[in-house]
Amino acid sequence: MSVVLEVQNLCTNFHTRGGVVKAVNGVSFSLRKGEVLGLVGESGSGKTVTGFSLLGLVDAPGRIDRGKVILNGQNLVGLSEKELRKRRGRDIAMIFQDPIATLNPLLSIRTQMSMALEAHAAMGRSALEQRCVDVLDKVGIPDPRARLDNYPHEFSGGMRQRVAIAIALLHNPSVIVADEPTTALDVSIQAQILHEMRSLAQETGTSLIWISHDLATVSSLASRLLVMYAGKVVEEGPTAEVLRNPQHPYTRGLIDSLPGSSAPGEALRQIPGSTPSLLALDSGCAFKPRCDVASVRCDLAPAQSSDGKERSWRCHHPLAIQGAAG
Repeated sequence: MSVVLEVQNLCTNFHTRGGVVKAVNGVSFSLRKGEVLGLVGESGSGKTVTGFSLLGLVDAPGRIDRGKVILNGQNLVGLSEKELRKRRGRDIAMIFQDPIATLNPLLSIRTQMSMALEAHAAMGRSALEQRCVDVLDKVGIPDPRARLDNYPHEFSGGMRQRVAIAIALLHNPSVIVADEPTTALDVSIQAQILHEMRSLAQETGTSLIWISHDLATVSSLASRLLVMYAGKVVEEGPTAEVLRNPQHPYTRGLIDSLPGSSAPGEALRQIPGSTPSLLALDSGCAFKPRCDVASVRCDLAPAQSSDGKERSWRCHHPLAIQGAAG
């Protein structure tokens, strides 16, 4: 399957008075056509900034200091804001966490979708309306033609998020970046939207990057996982393999902290400590203070290791070796 997005050594820093915050520190990955990629980690791990960086949406004092974001053969890093606007929505789109912040409360859905379409395509009024109706229907909005004249406040939270997804689909972009779009929704609505997004990726060939702190949600959607910690990808691989046989202690901690991992009546397990300040990272492994298998070797940053196939990790003490030693 062809690669539509390739990220190479992406470094996004925030230059503050207190120093340089290395929010994204050398992230690399590729995304194939129609693939659903999960990007997971705790708050502060750098996953959302990674998503924003892909679309060039990082505001000052943040900036991409190094790396490439190659979409359909073209590097987006270094393009002017005018050039980036030509590609956002048409070639790469984003679904934000809060649809209330995305949708304009003063404009009807018809107006907002029409503006998004007209930004990249010249269409007649009837063709434009039909396209809006088609994508609303695709994401499960009942009676979509009638709902075009409604305003955001006339939709439930789940329906507003569906409208936001529909807007992202208007131009059939190659890549959609979804930043925790179901976090504020109840479980049943989450399940419906996850099912619809998986089906849409299969039907349209659109590739999807799903950003979340919820490993359980991502595991039901993504075929491949990237686990981030302190601005770096610490583990990558097919979802089923990562969940069944994690190599990095941080990944193991995320899995163990899921509800259902403990026996009934037992307290939920948690990873001790908290994520480090990205202003004060030393040269060693950032996870060392929280890791129960750390050693003096972890004073040096671990290089990326691989199984020679689709699995990779950054750890001096991968769990497979620990298990064999035990």
